[in-house]
Amino acid sequence: MHPFTVLFLIAFSFISVSALAPYKYKTLVAPIVKDPKTSLYSITLNSRENYVIDINAPLSWRLCQNPGYPASPVSCFAPQCYQARSILSGMCPPANNIWMKNGQCHCIVTPVNPVAKSCALARLTSGNPTLSWTNGKNPTGVAKLNKTYFSCAPNTLFKSLPQGVTGLAALSRAPLAFSSQLAPSNLGVAKKFAICLPSTNRAPGVTFFGDGPYNFGHYIPTEFDAAKILSYTPLVKKSNSVEYYIGVKGISINEKASKFLPNAFAFDSYGNGGVKLSTLVPYTVLRSDIYKTFLNDFSKATKNIPRAKNVSPFGLCVKASALGWSRVGLMAPLVEFELGNGAKWGMIGAHSMKEVGNDVACLAFVDGGKTAKEAVVIGSYQMENNLLQFDLAASRLGFGSLTARRSSCTSFNFTAV
Repeated sequence: MHPFTVLFLIAFSFISVSALAPYKYKTLVAPIVKDPKTSLYSITLNSRENYVIDINAPLSWRLCQNPGYPASPVSCFAPQCYQARSILSGMCPPANNIWMKNGQCHCIVTPVNPVAKSCALARLTSGNPTLSWTNGKNPTGVAKLNKTYFSCAPNTLFKSLPQGVTGLAALSRAPLAFSSQLAPSNLGVAKKFAICLPSTNRAPGVTFFGDGPYNFGHYIPTEFDAAKILSYTPLVKKSNSVEYYIGVKGISINEKASKFLPNAFAFDSYGNGGVKLSTLVPYTVLRSDIYKTFLNDFSKATKNIPRAKNVSPFGLCVKASALGWSRVGLMAPLVEFELGNGAKWGMIGAHSMKEVGNDVACLAFVDGGKTAKEAVVIGSYQMENNLLQFDLAASRLGFGSLTARRSSCTSFNFTAV
């Protein structure tokens, strides 16, 4: 069992018997744990069940053979069945909606493992997951959400996922993703969620469903509301997609803009291109034309730093001690993504460089090839120790570095009050 799970079980058992009035608070909270082997992140629900986070998946799924967490099948004629079947995966065989049991027609859907690129035919079900209310500083009581929809999944769908996970948590724009279902408007929860991915498996990060405050431990003062440090940019909608994209106009290094081809980051007439966010891709991936320019400019900005032998999958590695360290990490050139609305997503050395050992640090961006589907996929390493708020109602992304403020995603206080 993950060491934090024991701590969370203690806290959870406490708040189960001392829960405050159920609707006093309007934000839900749950821990995020990082798997050191796969570098995937999971949200903890039902006090001990881990679900791999995929912010672009349309439908959550779980192993339904757990008698302690019964799952109720959904009728073929339920509106949720129509919603789920509107996003069937093309990787699966045709999913005819004719599965019958005891004279009842059960809804058949196509849960997908996006890591192993596998798919299955399974029943759409509903259950009552539990997580915690929060005042933004601590968990304050148990929240049990009725009629939350997810797909069942066979054991074969768990290949390449962290050992012991229960399933997958979809946090996309899709109507049956947990991002919408775990923000119930009838309970006053705002239609937004925030994730803060931890950079370590020794302590959890955090997920919030609803509005701030989002309080984290801090050097001075002792805690701060990370909602107040967020910058915002619109989420870009791609036709027939529930994934998250943002508009990017360019990239600069130490405030010097790199020169890319016109419309390098835009969608083309076939829908390819654009800048997507992903919690499954470990490092930000740049299409080859973008990567080569970026790598060349970063190399120029670090020309006085001794080189080290490249470590796969990275294209530039240097002597870490020659860069030096500050209180917030390696003193590397500042990388800034210039966003469509004029905002800038700055990445200091802690977000742009990966220390790989033996006094070696590598530029944590990789070449996606000439025919990459997206121009850029912002990966999870660049998201770690950043608070990212996905405001679905306003269709915007909020972002802010906790590292730059000498804090981290593991500094939320999960001690119940």
